[in-house]
Amino acid sequence: MDLIALSIPAFFLLMGVELAYSRFTGRGLYRLHDSLTDLGTGIINQVISVFTAGALLGLYWLTWEHLRVFDLPADTWWVWVVAIVGVDFGYYWFHRMSHEHNVLWVTHVVHHQSEDYNLSVALRQGAVEPLATWLFYQPLAVLGVHPLIFVTVNAINTLYQFWVHTRAIDRLGPIEHVMNTPSHHRVHHGCDPKYLDRNFGGMFIVWDKLFGTWQVEEEPPTYGVVKQLASWNPVWANLEHPLRLLRAGRGRGLLGTLRLWWEPPAALSVDPSEVGAAPDGVTLDVPVGTRTRAGLAVAGRARYDVPGGRGGVALAVFVLGIAGLLALLFGGDGMGGAAKAGLAGLVVLAMLGTGGIIERRRWMPAVIAAAIACLVLALGSMLGG
Repeated sequence: MDLIALSIPAFFLLMGVELAYSRFTGRGLYRLHDSLTDLGTGIINQVISVFTAGALLGLYWLTWEHLRVFDLPADTWWVWVVAIVGVDFGYYWFHRMSHEHNVLWVTHVVHHQSEDYNLSVALRQGAVEPLATWLFYQPLAVLGVHPLIFVTVNAINTLYQFWVHTRAIDRLGPIEHVMNTPSHHRVHHGCDPKYLDRNFGGMFIVWDKLFGTWQVEEEPPTYGVVKQLASWNPVWANLEHPLRLLRAGRGRGLLGTLRLWWEPPAALSVDPSEVGAAPDGVTLDVPVGTRTRAGLAVAGRARYDVPGGRGGVALAVFVLGIAGLLALLFGGDGMGGAAKAGLAGLVVLAMLGTGGIIERRRWMPAVIAAAIACLVLALGSMLGG
């Protein structure tokens, strides 16, 4: 069983602890709508992984089986050290390039859209990001790192990054010279000009110091992306940037479109009116809407929000989606293709419905009907099989 899936109860327990801390201190680290969107994107990511993880592992295994240069012994401690360092090095370069090229940013942008910063943001993941990250780990297979070692270390690397998504922990002294910490990663999630595209390390911060992408945390960051998502819909969170790229590519021709997808995200024009204004009482060093090398200045802008209400109904639909995901993760091995497809459709539609309920969308009846059809398909296949 996937270590990430097995860690789900611990994720929710630690989020509960952080939420209690937030309430006790009055810091307001969580907003229901934002957290539901964070978790919704992570749930969609897990649904996609149910159908793709085996193929990705198979790709690594084939590379290791036929192209490895060394037979590294799997039962020696130094091979594990090589794997830990190598996985984080590969992650650094995926992470950095995903911020530098639109073709990879479409897989990673989802993780940065939240304008809050808490442990639920750690679970905010793009639906197809694993399809891109695994390409950066193939050199480890060529080197001779056994697939089972790689899978374990990759999971450990991912789990390590969960705890750095918090504002409840300040500086950590000497450990910050080597390891990625909440302070370092808060910088990474900032969309202020001085913080954009900094601190890409997963476990170790030394890569950023070696390759010139390190930035110390000074004033509190403004979290989010340059162009606000302005939506609580987990499905739209995955579609917004690629659709913007497709619209921007109209009339450019094939070469122009390919160039656009290879360019950095800042190459997409952003109307200053879309950036948002600073809240009352906030003084900006760089005026909102000022063009910088990394994009438009956004320091201090107001966070996106919508009027309250329907949170309870949205939460109920969200819980239905979680139930479907757990059935898929822990019972999927014994299911047929139709049952898996039905459950996957139910989960994705539940996440779509969660956002639709919060935003009071008119298409909700159609989503509910489609979700019921997926549930009937899943149950019919399981009972009939």
